[in-house]
Amino acid sequence: MARSDKPLHGKVSIVTGAASGIGAMTAQALAQQGAAVILVDRDSEKGATTANQIKQQTDSPAVEFMWADLSVQKEIRRLVQQFRNRYQRLDVLVNNAGAFFRRRQETADGIEMTFALNYLAYFLLTNLLLDTIRASAPARIINVSSRSHARAQINFDDLHSRSSYRGLRAYAQSKLAIVLFTYELARRLEGTGVTVNTLHPGVVATSFATNNRGVVSLSMRLFRSALISPEQGAQTSIYLATSPEVEGVTGKYFVKQKAVPSSQASQDTATAGRLWQMSAKMTKLPV
Repeated sequence: MARSDKPLHGKVSIVTGAASGIGAMTAQALAQQGAAVILVDRDSEKGATTANQIKQQTDSPAVEFMWADLSVQKEIRRLVQQFRNRYQRLDVLVNNAGAFFRRRQETADGIEMTFALNYLAYFLLTNLLLDTIRASAPARIINVSSRSHARAQINFDDLHSRSSYRGLRAYAQSKLAIVLFTYELARRLEGTGVTVNTLHPGVVATSFATNNRGVVSLSMRLFRSALISPEQGAQTSIYLATSPEVEGVTGKYFVKQKAVPSSQASQDTATAGRLWQMSAKMTKLPV
């Protein structure tokens, strides 16, 4: 391809949860458009394999894999330092990593796993990279959420789900937190040239939820044929990361490449502000 066919030539991007599924498809699309792409995942073998495959498929040498367990805060900080040692700019950040946990677990930081991985990792990684992103403006941040956010409220009295845990409820709360975070960050970045948007990718046929045993994993496998493909599921992430149509568009929730209203709970600015303060304390960032 000529450079004119690669509109992201010279740009640098990060995609988390990129070893497979919609993360891998998003990373491939960014590489095809000429961006340097850093794939981040906790599966080192699969992540390295996917990065090499994307290199071959796109004929791009600017694709690499960086390992990190994003449920662990010290690993996020190590990842950020590793990135800064190699790159001076960041034009596109796609926060895509996430999982569903039927049974309650805690991270090494003592935080409930669903909340830590699906939401706090986005919050901490984005904030640690924010100076680099702002210096690279115009730049874009894309946070993958889910329509399940509409079934949730933020339980500030029990964010760690210690008194009562249900996998689907914890998952929905984490996805609502992502939308609230997106809107609050967009307000804070107004006028900087950095846009922040969130999306529902659809119900995608990936390995999602198959880390669980029993009925949850079985259900995902049985209904796999009714789900959309990873290529289809990645389209809105790719659109938000690359399309000129959304240049300057920020603080929106997208489904099928269109901005649509999110839940009423997700639009509560007081809740968003309170969540930000609690998240900052949980990640040891300045409040």
